[in-house]
Amino acid sequence: MANTDQAHKSPSMLPPPADPLTRSLVIYDGDCKFCTRSVKTIARLGGRNRLCFISLHDPSVAERFSDLTHQRLMDEMVVIDLSENRYGGAAAFRFLTRQLPALWILAPLLHIPFSLPVWSFCYRQIARIRYRFGRNSCDNDSCKIHFD
Repeated sequence: MANTDQAHKSPSMLPPPADPLTRSLVIYDGDCKFCTRSVKTIARLGGRNRLCFISLHDPSVAERFSDLTHQRLMDEMVVIDLSENRYGGAAAFRFLTRQLPALWILAPLLHIPFSLPVWSFCYRQIARIRYRFGRNSCDNDSCKIHFD
């Protein structure tokens, strides 16, 4: 039970969201090792000072952001900016490249006109198989359900 409770909280190094938001919020799959490692990397690249993070499995997500379905959050990372705009999947990553100086080098590539559908396709392919990247490191059955 302790593992399940821990998985639904943001890892301690990631700043949790305030109410109301004072930083853009990244909602990610906290049961996915690949996703958790990715947001920790984003935090190390400067996101800790500019973003806050929360697992989609945290009960407060459904309460605070009822317009975001569980299925959408399982399909893609979502970023909510201070104006309450929502960015999902490749658009969320594209948003992050404009927010974090360490990712600015990727911004021109991701912002090529009419390229978002290509990046969205690539994002969906990786998101679809993301549990395979953490399969051997799962400490509970959260990964197993995606392979049955």
